[in-house]
Amino acid sequence: MMKAMHTHRVKQLLNWSGYLLLGLLFFAGGMARASVGLTEIAPTASDGTITLYYPSNAPEQAIHRGPFHFKLAVQAEPVRGNAHLIIISHGSGGSPWVHADLARSMVEAGFIVAMPEHHADNYKDDSDPGPDSWTLRPAEVSRAIDAVGRDPRFSPLLTLDKVGIYGMSAGGHTALSMAGGRWSPATYKQHCEEDLADDFQSCVGLTTRLKGNIFDGLKKWLALMVIRHRFSDTTMREHHDPRVAAVVAGVPTAADFDMASLQNPPVPLGLVTAGQDHWLIPRFHSDKVLAACRTCELVAHLPEGGHGALLSPLPPNLSGLEGDMLNDPVNFDRSQMAGVDKKITVFFEKHLLH
Repeated sequence: MMKAMHTHRVKQLLNWSGYLLLGLLFFAGGMARASVGLTEIAPTASDGTITLYYPSNAPEQAIHRGPFHFKLAVQAEPVRGNAHLIIISHGSGGSPWVHADLARSMVEAGFIVAMPEHHADNYKDDSDPGPDSWTLRPAEVSRAIDAVGRDPRFSPLLTLDKVGIYGMSAGGHTALSMAGGRWSPATYKQHCEEDLADDFQSCVGLTTRLKGNIFDGLKKWLALMVIRHRFSDTTMREHHDPRVAAVVAGVPTAADFDMASLQNPPVPLGLVTAGQDHWLIPRFHSDKVLAACRTCELVAHLPEGGHGALLSPLPPNLSGLEGDMLNDPVNFDRSQMAGVDKKITVFFEKHLLH
């Protein structure tokens, strides 16, 4: 009798274990099949459109946005991921599409990703890049966190006490500001007065380039006239948002920061650098941050990467000076970017989820 009861109990345990295993396999399979949703929060009187990528169970469909082609679940219902938000700050003239690959990596790890459209410095309107935009961007990021937190589709799925920030180029400037960095336009003016020829594109943008001819002197003179007018303000800018708990800056604009303010950031700060960046010469920007910061982590270094390495997908058919600045150098292996996206995602998992 006891033997029969024991045998029956073993069968029950085996059956229960089997159901548990099937349940776990079903759960894992469901996670593996999770798709990436795409939606927007409409613009307001003060802020532009916020684009969101997020976990969903709806099937992905082929879509296109301008020259970009994706498979995403448009307007799909979001599902719970890891309950954390990451804000991506785009570069000058940027769009929410050039970081879609990174957003997918983050969403597959359970994050909701939001990309605010920065005022007068985006792909729809690039009329006012530089210090005016850099001044506005951190508050735009904080209001984007507020907006996502108010949205009834996402607020039940999120806790906003530990938010991540990623930014590239001018967005990297935003990221450094969100990590506690202090800067002023006048500091940038001083940098351009001292290093104009060596960091020319950073100081003048896409308006012109030095060609090694008799007109270079005139170009530098005119550039300094404009810079001294636009970058004369000595007021230090800083922005603090206690919800920000981890930051990654990719090839950031950084020459205008008080490096002392980045020695010991109040939150974990990671950097991604590119050795062949001819737009923001590393020794004046990202390398200065790494040299000053005692606690920063080099998340990834791309020795053959140019300034556009972190644009993924890269905008097609870029030509002229813009193409020179953003297209991949001949020796750059773009296939490594999936691994870089994963490293950035792991940085946020490490600092936001534990």
